[in-house]
Amino acid sequence: MSAIDPQQYKQDAEVLHSEQAVSSAILSIATALNADYQGHTPTVLSVMTGAAYLTGQLLPHLTFPLTLDYVHATRYQGGMEGKTVSWIVKPKVEISNQSVLILDDVLDEGVTLKAIVDACQALGAKQIKVAVLVDKALNKTKPIQADYVGISVVNRYIFGCGMDINGWWRNLPAIYAVKTVG
Repeated sequence: MSAIDPQQYKQDAEVLHSEQAVSSAILSIATALNADYQGHTPTVLSVMTGAAYLTGQLLPHLTFPLTLDYVHATRYQGGMEGKTVSWIVKPKVEISNQSVLILDDVLDEGVTLKAIVDACQALGAKQIKVAVLVDKALNKTKPIQADYVGISVVNRYIFGCGMDINGWWRNLPAIYAVKTVG
């Protein structure tokens, strides 16, 4: 962890999307999922740890039956820069020949999410869709696109709503951005 006081991160950041905007985005995702999954029973895979917030806020709004599991793959290991994908937990439920809906906090560079989709394909999933709370706009092509996006943001370091800064502040109900210098 950093020597900085966690409160300082929040004090030095700006709110990009309020709690109300985030709640509205999650309801929008739920509405789209409810329309697309009526009559289906997908397996929902929540990508830990970041998607815990989205999953907890989204599930009560879903009106179709589902099986819930989680995966844990990361490139950040508590830091602020991505490295190679590290698998901590792969799906425990059978996903062969199943429709799979992957929930994640943010689609940043897409490397981790692509690795998760590839793993689900290798396990025989018949259909894979991805829902993210946040899609970050980058100046490069991502290896994967989300099927459902709540909020789009500019390329800044963001935290809150499941996303952390040095391991802290996943619990914030709004989306914050580290202030740019200058």
